[in-house]
Amino acid sequence: MGPSRAAGGTTLLEIRGELDILAVSVLSDALDDLTGAQGVDLVLDVRAVTFIDCAGLSLLSRARHRTRQRGGRLRLAGADGDGSVARLLRMTGLEDSFDLLPDDAAADTLAGAAGPAGVTDAAGSAVA
Repeated sequence: MGPSRAAGGTTLLEIRGELDILAVSVLSDALDDLTGAQGVDLVLDVRAVTFIDCAGLSLLSRARHRTRQRGGRLRLAGADGDGSVARLLRMTGLEDSFDLLPDDAAADTLAGAAGPAGVTDAAGSAVA
């Protein structure tokens, strides 16, 4: 997993590519590290996720659960449109289980976290 970006107490992690069982095996430990802190404010930008399966959905659910257990919050940016993550959340009835950032709020959050590259493809490689 590549670096994440932080701005104003919010950590942003962009995930790109396929979020499937192979990607989950690479991302799970690093995401557990991010969600293990007390009171973490984490935004996962999933706009560039091209495919997500049940393993990817499980990873997002685990991250949400771990964050809430520790008094933090996890928000998904780019999961309220027609992308693969949004479609899977709708199909499984889980869209209300996640805190979804509307496009305008997502843009503000993402712009506030501008800085060094914090883009990770779903296989865990940093993307320039």
